[in-house]
Amino acid sequence: MPVLVEPDHDVVDVLLRALPAGSQGVATMDRARAWLEQHSDEYVVVLGPHVPLPEALALCDTLRTSRPTVSVVLVRDELTTEVLTRAMQSGARDVIPSGSSEAVSSAVARAFQLYSALRGPGGVGQTGKIITVWSPKGGVGKTTISVNLGLALSEGGARKVCLVDLDLAFGDVAITMQLFPAHSIEHAIGSEGNIDAELLDGLLTRHQDTLMILAAPSHPDVRDRVSPTLVSQIIRTLKQTFDYVVIDTAPAFDEQTLTALDETDEIVIVATLDVPTLKNVKVALETLDMLNIAPGHRHLLLNRADDEVGISPDRVEGILGMRPAAQVTTSIEVAASTNAGNPIVVKNPYHPSSTAIIGLASLLAGQDIAAPTTGAPHQVEPAPSGLFGRRHRKRR
Repeated sequence: MPVLVEPDHDVVDVLLRALPAGSQGVATMDRARAWLEQHSDEYVVVLGPHVPLPEALALCDTLRTSRPTVSVVLVRDELTTEVLTRAMQSGARDVIPSGSSEAVSSAVARAFQLYSALRGPGGVGQTGKIITVWSPKGGVGKTTISVNLGLALSEGGARKVCLVDLDLAFGDVAITMQLFPAHSIEHAIGSEGNIDAELLDGLLTRHQDTLMILAAPSHPDVRDRVSPTLVSQIIRTLKQTFDYVVIDTAPAFDEQTLTALDETDEIVIVATLDVPTLKNVKVALETLDMLNIAPGHRHLLLNRADDEVGISPDRVEGILGMRPAAQVTTSIEVAASTNAGNPIVVKNPYHPSSTAIIGLASLLAGQDIAAPTTGAPHQVEPAPSGLFGRRHRKRR
């Protein structure tokens, strides 16, 4: 995914809207170089107007010979003849005037076309999207959201989706889907440096015809043997094979979770409307800011968002400084479908809970996702108006 370099936060917000979903913004050239070292499949770097011209040209000159498949797009406040000449000599692919979002989008699209052509037929690897579902507090329904989100993204098998259970001590993804895996992430321990698609394929468990599961270990004591390096290599390998990799994480800032968050393109933060959870989420958001993890790519999902609890979604926005991307209310149907191993998105894709989760999936995918065709309309209570609809689910 494209990486944007720009120290001004307001400009970052504007430019990211012109870039594909999953694009990352960094403030310094050092961060950009670190990103390029970690992402061998990168195809474009966009340099904002506040990046000093000498630094921008130096990066162009370096990438021109060391990474010729990576285009550099310069965004400048002033387009003088001297700037254009020096940029062309340094190897910049495009120079775009500030304030032209359409021109930036077009330049990035041309960069991808060039990348595809230079790599040759079949040379451009899969660049799937990593979506991490996380909460700093347990018991908020994170696993049920992860399972249903993965199923929604797969759209009945139309897309390749892998659901990774990274709650290494107490992961519930497999049991939630009534699967009994023969293998789990535990069987990859010791394979650092040898992780490839073939090895991981032998560890995955298929859920019907819709998505693949990489299960958590069956015993909690295995957790400490799963190294951050192994987690990183697994995520990057799955990204080359699947359209979407959904990661269900532990409710903590442990090493494995931090590694997943650092690799992620989009984070779904799950919260419930109670004071302890909201306090933990606020602290967690401050920590994510401090670590510069996925700025501009965080999505708040309010679970069990019932009006009766006394904390409104508007008040949540005031507390967290973050607008909810989706709201899911308590529903006995969701609990029953989960207990039956038939998640609500599949059992009843027209249930308001399913509608909310499918709406979130569409937001994350950057395109409309249809309800799975495996289900049939069910009679449900009318849903109150609200973002993505309401009246939803219960878990844990």
